[in-house]
Amino acid sequence: MKRHLACALLLGVAATVTPALAAEEQAAKEQPQTGLDLDEIVITATALPQTKFSTSVSVSTLNPDQIAQSAPSSAADILRNIPGFRAEASGGEGNANIAVRGLPVASGGAKFLQLQEDGLPIMQFGDIAFGTADTYLRADYNVARVEAIRGGSASTFASNAPGGIINFVSDTGEKEGGAIGLTRGLDYNETRADFAYGGAIAPGWRFHVGGYYHTGEGPRSVGYDDAMNGGQVKANVTRELDKGFIRLDFKYLNDRSPVYLPVPLAISGSGSNPHISSLAGFDALSGAFQSPYFRKDLTLDANGNRLTTNIGDGYHPVSTAFGGEASFEVAPGWTLDDKFRVADNTGDFVGPYPQEVDKASVLATEIGGAGATLQYASGPNAGQTVSAASVGGNGLASRIALFNVKLNDLGTYTNDLKVTKTLDTLPLGKGAVSFGYYKARQNIDMDWHWNTYLETVNGKDAVLLNVLNASGKTVTSNGLVAYGAPYWGNCCSRSYDMHYDIDAPYAALNWAWDKLTVDASLRYDYGHASGSYAGPTGTTAVDVNQDGVLQVPELTVPVVNQSVVNPVNYDWHYISYSIGANYAIDPDLALFVRYSEGGRANADRLAFGSINADGSTAYQNAVNKVKQAEGGVKWRSDIGVTVFLTGFYANTEEANQDVTSLTQRFISRVYDAEGAELEASYRYGAFQLDAGVTYTHSRITKDEITPSDVGNVPQRQADFVYQITPSYVGNDYSVGVNIIGTTDSYADTTNKLVMPGYAQVNLFATYNLTNDIVWSFSANNLFNTLGLTEVDGTTDAVPSNGILLARSINGRTFKTGVKYSF
Repeated sequence: MKRHLACALLLGVAATVTPALAAEEQAAKEQPQTGLDLDEIVITATALPQTKFSTSVSVSTLNPDQIAQSAPSSAADILRNIPGFRAEASGGEGNANIAVRGLPVASGGAKFLQLQEDGLPIMQFGDIAFGTADTYLRADYNVARVEAIRGGSASTFASNAPGGIINFVSDTGEKEGGAIGLTRGLDYNETRADFAYGGAIAPGWRFHVGGYYHTGEGPRSVGYDDAMNGGQVKANVTRELDKGFIRLDFKYLNDRSPVYLPVPLAISGSGSNPHISSLAGFDALSGAFQSPYFRKDLTLDANGNRLTTNIGDGYHPVSTAFGGEASFEVAPGWTLDDKFRVADNTGDFVGPYPQEVDKASVLATEIGGAGATLQYASGPNAGQTVSAASVGGNGLASRIALFNVKLNDLGTYTNDLKVTKTLDTLPLGKGAVSFGYYKARQNIDMDWHWNTYLETVNGKDAVLLNVLNASGKTVTSNGLVAYGAPYWGNCCSRSYDMHYDIDAPYAALNWAWDKLTVDASLRYDYGHASGSYAGPTGTTAVDVNQDGVLQVPELTVPVVNQSVVNPVNYDWHYISYSIGANYAIDPDLALFVRYSEGGRANADRLAFGSINADGSTAYQNAVNKVKQAEGGVKWRSDIGVTVFLTGFYANTEEANQDVTSLTQRFISRVYDAEGAELEASYRYGAFQLDAGVTYTHSRITKDEITPSDVGNVPQRQADFVYQITPSYVGNDYSVGVNIIGTTDSYADTTNKLVMPGYAQVNLFATYNLTNDIVWSFSANNLFNTLGLTEVDGTTDAVPSNGILLARSINGRTFKTGVKYSF
């Protein structure tokens, strides 16, 4: 990291806009925003800043007021209000699955997208297992706006982002002032304080600083008040030059929040028409397997040493990032832009995953054999024998795999250098040409330590269970069934130490003549993967708790064999290009078209199955290509209606691996998707209506591993996803409803089990107590709707035991807050 920091300082600092357009961008920020704000300047995935109206890409923006309307509980939750994106933001404050335009989410994360802060990626790969980009992203008062690019030029202005870019743009103190806010859950325990302040320091100098701190249990019943505990501080300082600026920025994130994984539900009916509801004793909308009686885990680390983990750590990202940007004219018509960031990212991911849920008697027999009995291993009745039929009050138990992942180093370094030459003397029109070089490095150093437990199925205050065989001998240890995860073939005692270097020269051309603008861009990505990974070679007997006695779980302990490591040593390369045109028929109507081809390099998910013994891998594993075509219309009227309509087609290759299934599952497929995105707005006096709908027709067109899936719909891809937000904004108050919905989809690629569609209704209201003090109220999931975002385990049909493992959106919660602006 020190070496990368020195390189970054030698290269200079970075930029998002050219000096000639900095004033125009600032003026656009200060204009009142109406409708879809087609005159707003967009700086993401463009060679030069452009307005939404004049650009030939599909782009949406959200300002802080629009973000607040959906009462988001995480950064990924915000994205559910952007057409074209499908954000399965049901896992808490991280680990969200995010897709765009029918591009698949076959395992997890945001594989074909890039989440950015101020134009640079949070992670170079959006689907690092247990270290997804959104885990290290928090939205607070620092966010000035969110810019979301779907498809198009994202292929050429970022590495590994052919599907799109979502850029969280920070406030940089252009307008002096600040705010302090306090938010409190009304029917759940969470208190959060936010602050921000920015403005001029001295002539030519300005700054901005902000952050948050929160504490509490959170919206689900995990059983301890410090489940949420931590916060973030971000700051930047800008020096304005005669023909440019220099900016330095800093971020420190250290936060904890619960990991929400699938929970059991009751299912009946048929695969095509299932009836799904909460189980007795476990509310799927508010329950969790975390418990005050299940707080510690003892295991062996990657070096065979004892490791004790606090299960309450949950998501625990720690990030210290330093970066900057600069833009200035180096000669008449020539502008140099550079931006860099060095981020030290570490943390933990700890969460209980239900591998199997069934009658307690069934699991007792599986673990202890015929005649097995049960005892409570923790909680107020610890040590007491209990009949299987009355376990937990509902007779159910769960075999829990504790996802315990140590994120030792997910650090990343990025530098993006660009030179732009304006072309004002062309025979027809004006233009600009840009040449850039992108350099990045991503570390993936993590250890997996998964153990297996037996727990009651109670959504609150669940307890661990011991199993005794027919002879009365305990075959578990304080609820521990096994070290490792033998139910999944001990897949998940692992150690990764992998490094990815990325280089990407790129070029872009912009040309405008009369009503026509044309842009084209080209990028060449090449990279090198190095390092190693290791897993267990069988099991061994280890006295893990060091009590001098080998309990049954200690007889077969999987230990990472560091003497038999697997090398990683391969290169990849791919070319991306994009060309688009926008034609303004008149000041209120424009048409655009674009064709793009981009790529996505795969990273850690190739290990343990897709990397050869010498560290190499096949090209089709290393790189997946995405081809896209799109076209649309932008229109606004003098009666308050604004429309942004885009039709699209995408062809996607994918190689992937999913370990959170009954068996380790490898994926090698091709998908085709076509559809349309509609974003619309209506303004009439104080009444406002914002809406969006995405139609996607997506199919698997090739599957090398499971050919029977060809022709089927990708998992969890609905035909329609929609958002609608009507609101009324008075002089001293505002009130509105935010509805986010989806139609039916399939649980997996066999298309034998339907995931029912749902609509989540959120309510928001504000009232100006004074000119500077605003009271707010919001209700998330007002009608307590059960909304499934993913189904795990058996999905071929309705399970015979009537129990489904799935993840749902959170249930109804209310919160209120007060914000003082100064």
